[in-house]
Amino acid sequence: MLRRDQPLFKDLRSFLSYIENKDQLVRIREPVSVVHEMTEIHSRVLRSHGPALLFEKPIKADGAASDVPVLVNLFGTRERVAWGLGVDPGRLPDLGRALAELSEPEPPHNLADAMAKLPLARGVMAMRPKQIETAAVHDIVWRDDSIDLARLPIQLCWPGEPAPLVTWPMVVTRPPDDEANANVNVGVYRMQVLDRNRLILRWLAHRGGARHHHLWKARGLDMPVAIAIGADPAAMLTAALPLPETLSEFRFAGLLRGARLPLARCISVPLMVPADSEIVIEGTVSPDETAPEGPFGDHTGYYNAVENFPVMRVSAITMRQKPIYFSTFTGRPPDEPSRIGEVFNELLVPLLKKRIPEVADLWLPPEACSYRIAVASIAKRYPGQARRVMLALWSMLPQLTYTKFLILVDPDIDVRNWSDVMWAVATRSDPSRDLVTLSDTPIDYLDFASPKAGLGGKVGIDATTKIPPETDREWGRVLAMDDAVITRVNELWQRLGLSSRE
Repeated sequence: MLRRDQPLFKDLRSFLSYIENKDQLVRIREPVSVVHEMTEIHSRVLRSHGPALLFEKPIKADGAASDVPVLVNLFGTRERVAWGLGVDPGRLPDLGRALAELSEPEPPHNLADAMAKLPLARGVMAMRPKQIETAAVHDIVWRDDSIDLARLPIQLCWPGEPAPLVTWPMVVTRPPDDEANANVNVGVYRMQVLDRNRLILRWLAHRGGARHHHLWKARGLDMPVAIAIGADPAAMLTAALPLPETLSEFRFAGLLRGARLPLARCISVPLMVPADSEIVIEGTVSPDETAPEGPFGDHTGYYNAVENFPVMRVSAITMRQKPIYFSTFTGRPPDEPSRIGEVFNELLVPLLKKRIPEVADLWLPPEACSYRIAVASIAKRYPGQARRVMLALWSMLPQLTYTKFLILVDPDIDVRNWSDVMWAVATRSDPSRDLVTLSDTPIDYLDFASPKAGLGGKVGIDATTKIPPETDREWGRVLAMDDAVITRVNELWQRLGLSSRE
C-alpha cells in the first residue's frame, strides 16, 4: 500500500516551511563564503545530524555578495529524507515494499487482495506528469549577454579545486526521436563551471544522460539539456535513485507525491522541467566538444583524476522570483549523499527479496562509499547456495555492479553490526574454501585502487554455516542461554536495580 504520511510538497519552498516548523531549518544571516566555508560548516552540522542550513548572505567566489540564498544539508538526516519521500521514517520499509510491488507486480489472489492493491493502483494513475503553460520558474529570464553563471552563488567545496562546481543539478535529457518527452532521463551529475556560459557535464558511461548523448553523437547532433536546481523533494530524490532505464524519474516522482508532477516547456530547448523549480539552466551539449574536468573532491574522500567530459553551452537561465540555490558537497562519508544512500538501502531490500527470495537483509555500509562493500544475510538451505547468491547479487542488481567486497552471513547475524559480521567471518569462513574471486569486472573508474580504470576484481566471503559436503567436520554449536533462565533473570535484574546502572 502506497500511502503518504506527509502533506504534498508542491515545491522546495513548501518543504522548507514544513521542516522549519519542525525546527529542522536554521537561517544563517552572517555572510559566509561559498569558497570552502560553507563546506566546513555543512560538514560539522551533518556529522552531528543537525538541521538544514539556509545561508541568506552568501559571498560568491569572486568576493561579491549575492542576493540568492544557498540551501545545504536538506537531506542530511534519515528523517528529512523520509519526509521528502512522503513518509515517516518508521514507514520506509512499507514504502520499499510498495515500490517492490510496483516494479514486479503480482496478480491479486482474491477480492481482499485486490482491494489492498487499490491504493497502489491509484498511485500509478498519478505517475503521468501534467504540462502547464505558466511556470514560476520563468518569472526571470536571462538570455544572450545577460547569461553569466558567475551571478549564481556556486560553491567551491575543497582546496585545490579549479573552478566552482554545481553539485546537485537535476540533468534532464532525452533520446533524439522523443519529441514528446516520453522517455526523458533525470540524473544528478556534477558540473564544473568553465566560463560565463559553459559547463562541463561529468557523467559515467552507464548513466542515462551519457547513453542519450551517445545517441545524439551518433547522428552528429547537439543534444538539448536542461538543468533544474531546487524542486520539490520527491523530484530531487527520485533523480538520485537508481531507477530502471524504462521508468522515467518524473513519472516516479508523481507516484511518490501521490499527485501528477507539473512540468513546463523550456524556453530555448525542446525539453520539460518541473514547473516550480528554483533555477533552470538550458543549453546544448556538443557531440564532440570536451574539456578537462577536475580535480574535485569526491565521495571516496579523495580528489578525482582529471579527465575529459562533454561541454554544455548555455542558451538561457530562468528562475523564480527570489530564487534559492540548492547545493551540497561530496567527501569522505558521512556526507549528504551517504545519508541519502542509507535510506535508499532500506528501499532496496524489499526489491532484492523479491528477486532473490533467500536474501533476508542487505547492508551497504556508508563508510564504504555506500556501495563498495555489501553485507547480506541469507536463509541457507543447500551447499553452494552462498556462492550462487553472490553471483546473483553482482549480476542482477545495477546497484551492486561496482561492489568490490561482498560478505554473506546467516540470518542470526545482524548485517548492520560490524561486531556480529566480523565474528561470523572469523568463525564461519576459511580462506581456502570460502573466498570467491573475480577479475576484470566493471569497477567505478574513480576507484584508483583498481589496476585499470573501470576494470577490477571482486571478492566474496562466505561466512555462512557450512552444510556437508562444504565441510567434513562437525560444525560448532552457537552458545545460547535457556529462555527460562533469561525470563527469571529479567525479573531479578529489575529487583536488583542493575538496569539503572546501564
